[in-house]
Amino acid sequence: MRDLANNLHFKPAFNPGAAVVDNTAQVSAILDTYGYGSALLAFNTGTLSDADATFTVLLEESNDSAMAGAVAVDDKDMIGTEALAGFRFDDDNECRKLGYIGYKRYIRATITPANNTGNLFVAGMWVLGRAASVPTANPPQ
Repeated sequence: MRDLANNLHFKPAFNPGAAVVDNTAQVSAILDTYGYGSALLAFNTGTLSDADATFTVLLEESNDSAMAGAVAVDDKDMIGTEALAGFRFDDDNECRKLGYIGYKRYIRATITPANNTGNLFVAGMWVLGRAASVPTANPPQ
C-alpha cells in the first residue's frame, strides 16, 4: 500500500443538516483550490423519500473568493459529468463524484431538486490533491 493520507486534503462541501422537503437548491461551501493541482466533489445522496424527484448538479468556477462573476464549468474542465453526478428519487444512499481540472481558483456546486416533496439529505466534501506542499494538515484546516 502507498500513502494517500498525507497527499489529500478535505474541506466541507455540504454539511449534514435538516431534510430538504421542497425544491430549495443546496449550495456548497466555496472551495479555494490554491496550492493544489486537483479537486473533487464527493457526496452521498442519503435516503430519498419522494416518488418522482430529480436532483441536478451544477459546478461553477470563478477567480473571486465570493464567486462574483461565477460561470458554469465547461465540460472539458470536469472529470465526469454533472449529469452523472445528478440523481433521482430511487438513488438512495449512493455516492457521487465530480472532478475539476479547470484553472479558476474558486469553485462551488449546487444541487437543485425538482418535484421534491420528500426528504433530501445530502452530505459531501471537497477532496484536494496534488498538494504543492506535503504532508497535508491532519486534521484538515
